[in-house]
Amino acid sequence: MNFDPSFLALDKMHAWELYSANIMAELRQCKDEGRDVEKYEKLAEGIAALDATPIREELGNIFYKAMMEAPIRADYPYVEPSDLEGIQAARPADRIEWQKPEKNDALSRKFLGAWMGRVCGCLLGKPVEGWRTPDLHKLLKESDNFPLKRYMTSADVEKAGLTEKSNKWAKWIDLVKDAAPCDDDTNYTALASRVIERWGRDFTPGDMADAWVEYQPKRAYCTAERRAFRNFVIGIRPPMSAIYKNPDREFIGAQIRGDYFGYINPGDPETAADMAWRDACISHVKNGIYGEMFVAAMLAVAAVCDDVKTVILEGLKQIPEKSRLTERVKAVVQWYDEGVSQAECFKRIHEEWDEFEAYDWVHTISNAMIVTASLLYGEKDYSRSICMAVETGFDTDCNGATVGSILGMMLTDAGIGEEWTAPIHGKLSTNIFGMDCVSLPELAEMTMTHLPG
Repeated sequence: MNFDPSFLALDKMHAWELYSANIMAELRQCKDEGRDVEKYEKLAEGIAALDATPIREELGNIFYKAMMEAPIRADYPYVEPSDLEGIQAARPADRIEWQKPEKNDALSRKFLGAWMGRVCGCLLGKPVEGWRTPDLHKLLKESDNFPLKRYMTSADVEKAGLTEKSNKWAKWIDLVKDAAPCDDDTNYTALASRVIERWGRDFTPGDMADAWVEYQPKRAYCTAERRAFRNFVIGIRPPMSAIYKNPDREFIGAQIRGDYFGYINPGDPETAADMAWRDACISHVKNGIYGEMFVAAMLAVAAVCDDVKTVILEGLKQIPEKSRLTERVKAVVQWYDEGVSQAECFKRIHEEWDEFEAYDWVHTISNAMIVTASLLYGEKDYSRSICMAVETGFDTDCNGATVGSILGMMLTDAGIGEEWTAPIHGKLSTNIFGMDCVSLPELAEMTMTHLPG
């Protein structure tokens, strides 16, 4: 019996699992990659206008083939490989060689700070993930919390008359009991520790793909990760798992997964970036990969350097010099150096990226620019920096978590105020099988055991 596509229960599938539901994102992704696809714009609009049916999926298959066969324009100015050898060859040459820190209590405190910093920064942004700034700023202003300076509560939402905006995964701080709630931004950090525990520091992309299937349910994965998970299940392995019907391949998902590789390589940004590549390449390409390598490298440097700008610039030296990510992060650094105000900097990011477009809202580059600006203008103040990262909108929990992780590493747990840490009681809930609730001090101790040598 031949397969009848009408058997597909499309109503039981999330849009992340339906390629045809994201045709316009694929078109824009290909344009950003420099592919010559302008002639397919009308076709994309036509497919996108159809109802979700097996026929639309079949048309999506044809569209995917056309996109993958489209050539790169001759005038494309960027050099953006996805393979590790190509990425390393495209880096700038002037990288600093850092002295590795001693394995002592001071380093352990940095690890605890990084874990705490990530978890608390994530929790600050988690309730308003997906909110655009008009509603977010209304919430903050009507609850006497603008500029943002504390966790948000369910009473704040009611006071602002925005209860209908409170999404199903929202965890306002007054509803948090005993431990930080599950979130993909913290799941991946914990999952990486488990991968290292099982496969060691020489884990492969294939090992990571197997861990995804074995250790978390499908619902724990979003956007590019959900598409890669689907690909693993049907037998598509890395690196093709990052490409096959994955229009989200440069979204922020990998950028939130690199922290642990920075933690376990203090003073060694190159190895941190190498491990981050092994993780990122299973679900992302190009700037999607670079985002994870950039964050992992920054964390490795933050363990041995207390200058924020140096941390950022040395992180960039692990990714291609002529990439879109490097170009835009350097633009933020230049604005800061030129004396552009904090408000003007974030205004420029909003003008460059439209928060009302899902593609812009969840892209690696837009959010990396926000992370960079928050680190620079936050001036090593943990509270000010994570609040800045969340207040500006876009992917609030991701950016709060990444900024918090980097500053936590730099400042240690002593640099994070009790107003942030007290509500979580040093504990984290996860979606990882067998890790329902874990102790952050114990995770910091495990991090010490995964250092080289």
